[in-house]
Amino acid sequence: MTTAVIIRDLEFEDSSIREQAAELLFRGFAHMSPDSWPTMRDALDEVEDSFGPGRISVVAVDGPRVLGWAAAIRQYGGNTWELHPVVVHQDNRKTGVGTAIITEIESRVIEHGGLTLWVGTDDESGLTSLYGQELYPDPLKKLSQIKNVKNHPYEFYERLGFALCGIIPDANGLGKPDIFLAKRVRRIR
Repeated sequence: MTTAVIIRDLEFEDSSIREQAAELLFRGFAHMSPDSWPTMRDALDEVEDSFGPGRISVVAVDGPRVLGWAAAIRQYGGNTWELHPVVVHQDNRKTGVGTAIITEIESRVIEHGGLTLWVGTDDESGLTSLYGQELYPDPLKKLSQIKNVKNHPYEFYERLGFALCGIIPDANGLGKPDIFLAKRVRRIR
C-alpha cells in the first residue's frame, strides 16, 4: 500500500467521494454479483444508506481518489456487526487497501462495543466449488469442502482471521449460495 493512502470516515457532505464509492461498488460487483447493484443509482443508494444510525462507513483515499470503501451495520444489540459492503478498486487489490479498510472497521466495531464482525459473500458466478451444486441435505458438510475456483473473496477474509461459519444454499437463485464468515474482534478475558 502506498504511504499516501488514508483511511477515513466517508462523509455525506463530500459528494465526489460518495459518487466514487458508488461507482466502485457498481463496477466492482458487476462480474461477481451483477444483481447486487445493477445501476449506479442502486449503488449510490447503498452508499447513502451507510450514513444511517447504527452504521459505520469508511473510505481509503489517495488524495482525491477513492481506492476502496466499506461499511458495517449494527446487529444483535451491537454485539455483532455485519460488514457490508466491501469494495476495492481493481487496480488496488492485493496492495493492502482492503486489509487496511477492514482493520479500521474492526477498530470502529470494538469502539462501539461489538464482539463479532461477520460478512456474507455470494457466489453468483461460479467462483467456488459450491456454485451450481446441490448443497442439501448437508450444506455445512459441503461448505467444509469448499474450493476457490476463480478468486472468490472468501479466502481474503480467511487471511484476515475470519472463519467460515455458514451458508444459505440458493440464496441468490438455484445453485447460487451466500457464504458466511465471522471473526471475533474483541478479546474475551
